[in-house]
Amino acid sequence: MPELHPKLSPVFDEVVARNPGEAEFHQAAREVLESLGPVVSKHPEYADAEVIRRLCEPERQVIFRVPWTDDAGRVQLNRGFRVEFNSALGPYKGGLRFHPSVYLGIVKFLGFEQIFKNSLTGLPIGGGKGGSDFDPKGRSAGEVMRFCQSFMTELYRHIGEHTDVPAGDTGVGQREIGYLFGQYKRITNRYESGTFTGKGLSWGGSRVRTEATGYGLVFFAERVLAASGESLEGRSVVVSGSGNVAIHAIEKVQQLGGRVVACSDSDGVVVDETGIDVELLKTVKNGHRGRIVDYAEARGARYVRGGDVWTVPCEIALPCATQNELRTEGAASLVRNGCVLVAEGANMPTSPDAIRLLRDNGVAFAPGKAANAGGVATSALEMQQNASRDSWGFEHTEERLAEIMASIHDRCLATADEYGSPGDYVAGANIAGFTKVADAMLALGVI
Repeated sequence: MPELHPKLSPVFDEVVARNPGEAEFHQAAREVLESLGPVVSKHPEYADAEVIRRLCEPERQVIFRVPWTDDAGRVQLNRGFRVEFNSALGPYKGGLRFHPSVYLGIVKFLGFEQIFKNSLTGLPIGGGKGGSDFDPKGRSAGEVMRFCQSFMTELYRHIGEHTDVPAGDTGVGQREIGYLFGQYKRITNRYESGTFTGKGLSWGGSRVRTEATGYGLVFFAERVLAASGESLEGRSVVVSGSGNVAIHAIEKVQQLGGRVVACSDSDGVVVDETGIDVELLKTVKNGHRGRIVDYAEARGARYVRGGDVWTVPCEIALPCATQNELRTEGAASLVRNGCVLVAEGANMPTSPDAIRLLRDNGVAFAPGKAANAGGVATSALEMQQNASRDSWGFEHTEERLAEIMASIHDRCLATADEYGSPGDYVAGANIAGFTKVADAMLALGVI
């Protein structure tokens, strides 16, 4: 594990002491702090003003009870969270995650990552995140609606288009956003469509928002390859996951001439050497809420129950499922099989040891706070459209997304060069994201 700068080591020690047991948040904080040594050496005012220490403490943390009634009439109980981490650049912005694994440490790690990701977009949005340990899997639409309504009955008082703007994340798609927004509108008696992003097109949503994270990931990967004089054309690709991000990453890879040979879910892996049929996958996953095994049966492709997607030979790997899914063993398999690029579509899906192994073996690595920023970037574009009561076409919005991802890529490379780490996208993303937020915090006084 790399040593921290002497002025940053006490900051990390305080993060651990003040947030006991929150391993994911500790990991996210350390990963950023490891990159900031050259910044502190060049600009000691950041450490002297304690801005880094303040940045690691959320501005507000909300935890609340969510009671709801299931279809059998039994009262169920979940816990809701919203961590409003930093608003130096604009209103808090970040998704809601509904999954049994959600607890305060997960929400804080996601919110902390969101600060830098949102900063990198160049758009005026701060960082936050929220969610619940509610599991929508296997629940009826009525149960999901009643849960969302109860969740929003508390959360509504903390959000707003100029305050905090939630979106979707794992377990929260357009259906859930609809239920949440409906309850918000009902309670507030105001049609503030800019308070949520990821909405349906007929009620304030933006074209390309559904596709944005996956498309943006591939646009970023394409820029990384282009920086070395290469392209996606003819490349073999594996994608972990089979949700919204994974599906649209697969779609964009294949539009740009690549071939996705495998994807996965929590049960197993499907290997389809001719290339994943993305339209069939959409039908299985979105139309029927099915599983990867259903795709394999319909397609006649090979299915490996409990398999590891990282053992499938590929040139490019896109982890798009969940945090810390790509560990040392998987990274070693990718290296052995000749992988040249790993770009993160999920939030912190690669463990620190795996990142080091990949980079030590010459594999280009694009961190999620840069590579998967397309989703929140398009959310900010949705907010712009809502504010002007406007609606943009698909092509125009996709062009804006591609421009933003290119700008993030170029800014990461330029910043890495400036601070003595040429070609290091991790350092570039962390430093570029940090300095913009830190400068705003210093300008606003002791906040």
